[in-house]
Order: sequence, then structure tokens, then C-alpha cells
Amino acid sequence: MAGTTMQKRMLAAMRPNGMGEVPERWQQRKSAQTRLKMLEAAVDCLVESGYQGLTTAQVAERASVSRGAMHHHFATRMDLVAAVVEHVFYQRMRLFLEDYLASMAQARDVLLIDLATQAHWRSVQTREYAAYLELAVAARTDAELDAAFEPAARRFDEVWTAEMIESFPQWQDQWQAMKLGSDFAIAVHSGLLLHRPVFGPERIEQVLRLSLDAIRALYKPVA
Repeated sequence: MAGTTMQKRMLAAMRPNGMGEVPERWQQRKSAQTRLKMLEAAVDCLVESGYQGLTTAQVAERASVSRGAMHHHFATRMDLVAAVVEHVFYQRMRLFLEDYLASMAQARDVLLIDLATQAHWRSVQTREYAAYLELAVAARTDAELDAAFEPAARRFDEVWTAEMIESFPQWQDQWQAMKLGSDFAIAVHSGLLLHRPVFGPERIEQVLRLSLDAIRALYKPVA
């Protein structure tokens, strides 16, 4: 129950603009489904063709919708980009939480910090994280994109940090260590993902074990 409450709270905090309860009217539901279909097509465009491939024309073609429908939902490319940024961060949070909570439900006698760290490593290997990386790299040199990307990234980090103490109450007296462990896992996992083609599975696994040992070592149970 506590995990479900946390999940609802975190997703509510990350919910994109315009995404609320399921509309009651059929036409509104259809419109929401079309919008979601376009956003998912946009994620595919990002992953396959990078930020330059994220255009209204490409997304409309991939989603099999008319230019008119695209213009109705996203009048300009930047309207589409801003919506995609919010969508990607929301989906990253949603998928991580679903994976982590499912692991919690199945695991016995496993440290929660281990489950969370392992779930985070799986999360950086998803299509949504690949889209996030494309946006993050492009935002470095694109001011318009950065204006949408940075606030969403900060909100994601704030929600993540604020909820950690709810998920790991045993760390409540070692809050700074908890945050450090989380930051360390994020940095290591993103670095491993980028170096995976060179490192290969064996070296990746060695670094993952080392990083997990380091995060465990940060926690010192109160005697």
C-alpha cells in the first residue's frame, strides 16, 4: 500500500500538462488517444533519428495521422518538442516505479537499496531513456529546447529526491548519504550505458557490482 501511495504521488508530481483523468466523452478520449499516439511516435523518431528527426511531418507520418490532426494538437514543432520532453520524463518515472514495485513484491530478504539500484540500471536501458539522452545532448546547444528540458529535468530530480526518504525510511538519519548514493548510481549507470559498446558485458558487470558495494557501504545502521 505504501508503495502504491508513493507511486501515485510521484506520478502526479510529474504528470504532463493536459494529462488528467480519463475523459468521459468518447470524442475527448479519442483526442487523448491520438495525442498519446503522436507522442509515442515522437519518442520513436528521437531514438531512431535523433533530435533532428523530431519533426511534425515525421511524427505525423509515423503515427499515421493527418497534418491537420498534428496541427490541432501541436501547432508548431516546439509545441511538439515541449510535450515530448514532459512525456519522456513522465514515462521514465512511471516505468521505473512499476519495475521497482514489482521487484519489491517478489523479493524476499533483499535490501531495498539493492532492488532500487538494479531497477535504475534496467531503466537506463529503455527506449524512454534513449530518448531522454537525445534530448539532453541536443539541449546543450539548442536554447529553445533547453528552455523546456531544464525545468522538466529539475522537476524530475526534485520529485526523485523528495520521495527517496519515503521509500527508504531506514536511511532517515543518514539523508545525505542516501542522496549521495542515489547520485552515484545515476552517474555510474549513465556512464556505463554510454561506454557499453566498448566495455562489454564482463566489465559492465564488474563495475555494477563495485558500485552496488559502494552504495551499500554508505549505509551505517544505527547501533
